[in-house]
Amino acid sequence: MGVFAFPSGCRHAAGVNVLEIQQMPRQEKLRLMEALWAALSGEEQDLASPAWHGTELAATTQRLAAGQEEVLDWERARAALHKSPA
Repeated sequence: MGVFAFPSGCRHAAGVNVLEIQQMPRQEKLRLMEALWAALSGEEQDLASPAWHGTELAATTQRLAAGQEEVLDWERARAALHKSPA
């Protein structure tokens, strides 16, 4: 798995040092992630999806209707992602 880094080489975010996060045990990282997710999801009504999301969704829907897209369950999608070159 890759090393986490904030955009533009930032080493701190809201008083949290990236190196400290990297050194945390996995369970502590998960607790931090869950706390961040809870805080972000509480602000969901303040976030608007960018226009390109709608454009991509419409294009995917068209490809699916035309038989050009395959619907995969999570296990198959995950396996395909792991096989893909990065």
